[in-house]
Amino acid sequence: MIIHGAVVDEETRCVHYRSERDIIAIRFACCGRYYPCIKCHQEAETHLVRTWKPEEWDQKAVFCGSCKQELSIRDYLSAAGACPSCGRSFNPGCQKHWHLYFEIGQQFGCPR
Repeated sequence: MIIHGAVVDEETRCVHYRSERDIIAIRFACCGRYYPCIKCHQEAETHLVRTWKPEEWDQKAVFCGSCKQELSIRDYLSAAGACPSCGRSFNPGCQKHWHLYFEIGQQFGCPR
């Protein structure tokens, strides 16, 4: 899997987010490229970000840097903070940014 942006290790951590649990990359709906975070996308691309619509959530668009599995958006959002494939914990702070990647509402407790 090719992860674009300022990636600093094989588990997809980047210069912006590099804690032990920052192990995902997201395929952006606008360009189809995987980036560790929105900041990496903004630094590399000139187009606007498009969020994934709920009817697109069966698309595989989340990459676990630990087990190297692609997850559907729906599986990622419902994963209770850990990879459903390998069990590694995801950074709980990522939920604060879900609305930047996914067209999401209060069903996941996200700000609008």
